[in-house]
Amino acid sequence: MPALLAIFAITLPFFVLILCGYLAAQRGLLAQAAIPGLNGFVLFFALPCLLFRFGLNTPLAVLLSPAVLAVYIPSALIMVALTIRLTLSEQLPLRDAAFGALVAAFPNTGFMGVPLLVALMGAAAAGPVICTILVDLLLTSSLCIALASGKPSARASAKANGNTNQHKGEPGKPQAALLQALRGALSNPLPWAIALGLSVAGLGLNLPGPLMTVISMLADAASPVALFTIGAVLWRAGRHAHSRTPAAQYLPVALLKLLLHPSLVFGLGWLAQTWGAALTDYQLTVLTLAAALPSASNVSLLAERYGADNGRVARIIMASTMLAFLSFSALAWLLSAGSQNVPI
Repeated sequence: MPALLAIFAITLPFFVLILCGYLAAQRGLLAQAAIPGLNGFVLFFALPCLLFRFGLNTPLAVLLSPAVLAVYIPSALIMVALTIRLTLSEQLPLRDAAFGALVAAFPNTGFMGVPLLVALMGAAAAGPVICTILVDLLLTSSLCIALASGKPSARASAKANGNTNQHKGEPGKPQAALLQALRGALSNPLPWAIALGLSVAGLGLNLPGPLMTVISMLADAASPVALFTIGAVLWRAGRHAHSRTPAAQYLPVALLKLLLHPSLVFGLGWLAQTWGAALTDYQLTVLTLAAALPSASNVSLLAERYGADNGRVARIIMASTMLAFLSFSALAWLLSAGSQNVPI
């Protein structure tokens, strides 16, 4: 029990900051018009500096571990396929099922996972977590967006009938949507920040002291502002969610995210270790906990952009975030995460 309390002492502040952001937006202390600005600050300034710093101080072989990628990529693909298979129906067309699969397979590793897992397990956790970020940005998101564009939903068809200038990722053109999704992933500053950090370290460059101070200040702001922003984004998404969305359409997917995804990662990782893969127990623990994080909050923005049921997606994200405080903390305790804190 004392160990469990120690885990809660680490995880509680992270979820309290999310709650603060939610309440600030709900009570009008944070204007809705300010939420995109906060999101932009985290995405284009604070978080890239944090990841740049990790890239600067972490070897490439750790950031792009073949063993980690060999476990996490199949896990993500299985989660996408299984979630679509379980949810696809006449009432839930492919577009909505694909975005449901994305929230089931895409943990909130960028805004939440990096700072939380580093606080829980030490700076070495950044390597495996960054691997998962790259997979989800470049593969999982692109795949689900392409699948979502493969067949029109009723909502998308109605939009198409009323607007001939439809979004580029229009239904029936999954290849074009895949290319567009890949372009979107490559325009994301996070992978480039990691690559820049690796390049600076590999070239042995020493950045000027004032510049490193600015980078450090922005990096230090990433965690609290990102968590606060998650709460505000959840409030905004929930405010526009359809109130009639039944729990049966979103709660099972949230449970898949919090329970099945980490179980799948742990099981595949255990098999990989059994077959002799160079995957340490520490890396497996980090990967499992990364998969146990709630769904990425930015998926609701993608769902809205591509004409999917944003109300359902928002409720999946909200439910997974609310439940993750207990499920994630309990899993961290079961895996004895706090005792595996190791240096890089």
